[in-house]
Amino acid sequence: MKSAIVVGAGIWGASLALRLADEGWRVTLVEQYAPGHVRQASAGETRLLRCAHGSDDWYPRLAWQARDAWRGLEQRTGEELFVESGLMWFARDPDGWETRSAHVLERLDIPYELLDPAEAARRFPGLRGDDLAFVLWEPNAGVLRARRATQVTARLAAASGVRQVRARAVPYGRGAGVVADGEVLTADRVVWACGAWLPRLFPLEVGHIEVTRQDTYHFGVPRDWTTPPLPAFCDYDLSAYGHGDLDGMGMKITGDAEGEPYDPESGGRRVLRHTEEQARAYLARRFPSLVGAPVVFSQVCQYSLTRDAEWIIAEIDDGVWLLGGDSGHGFKHAPVLAGYVAEILDGTREPEARFGLHERQATRGLRTSGGTLS
Repeated sequence: MKSAIVVGAGIWGASLALRLADEGWRVTLVEQYAPGHVRQASAGETRLLRCAHGSDDWYPRLAWQARDAWRGLEQRTGEELFVESGLMWFARDPDGWETRSAHVLERLDIPYELLDPAEAARRFPGLRGDDLAFVLWEPNAGVLRARRATQVTARLAAASGVRQVRARAVPYGRGAGVVADGEVLTADRVVWACGAWLPRLFPLEVGHIEVTRQDTYHFGVPRDWTTPPLPAFCDYDLSAYGHGDLDGMGMKITGDAEGEPYDPESGGRRVLRHTEEQARAYLARRFPSLVGAPVVFSQVCQYSLTRDAEWIIAEIDDGVWLLGGDSGHGFKHAPVLAGYVAEILDGTREPEARFGLHERQATRGLRTSGGTLS
């Protein structure tokens, strides 16, 4: 029987452990805290599932497949993890990122519509769109219950035979193994999928990954601001995204522009005043009737990003793989990406060159961050 150790029980690590177990591997999943713990990037309450990725077509294909994969997980668990609310992209440039995205969606036969601002406002009461050229509508996009999905996936992995070890892991240094709280564990393959901890564990290979704090706000809103029926939304040029009130958590507003450098272990978990001011400025600009809405929930998350927002899927030693750099647009892909990585570990597929350890150039276009929130 083939064996694997996966370090990190965020959504990528837990999904990979589950997939390998389903395919007959003997799997150990090592996590220093608990799946869905608040220090994880995967522990935000929600994440968006959308297919638009600018002019790129690799990620839209994967995201469209992931929609069905999340439905499959729901059938296995009996829980609703994906809320298909639809999603609006607020486009300020008639020939910008959203137009390029629409061309790709058309080519891939992924459903979308182009709405004029007046029609978008009819579908999204309270929207101020006087600065918009059009709205890109993804009817099959929506919101993932992220933290719950991470916990559920880890639970499914355990039910499928994955051995879960609660320990802090460090590289073994001699082939495919890890040292977990002093105990040496070995396997045919080791995958380090430990998010913001990856660059501190492997500074020579992925020290260029930037870890930043990302403050998220949920505002108390009237009941007619509930998602669904209101859709999720992204404002690429303003680097903002969110959704209406879901599960009583309030309306989410958060910025996708990179925040300050952050240490996931020692960094404080209190949101900063200036980031609340930025979130409120966005409310005033796009949803003016919500000016003065109270903050009912806030959270400090973190990103771990490569400069070009392309992921890292790379072998650094025989049987030892690094998996990361996924923040900002990685969560939604997890159940399908797990299958892709499983094929790589099995030797039946080579990873795309874009995921290698080469020097990265700063670019935008894959995430929702095309500008600044201010």
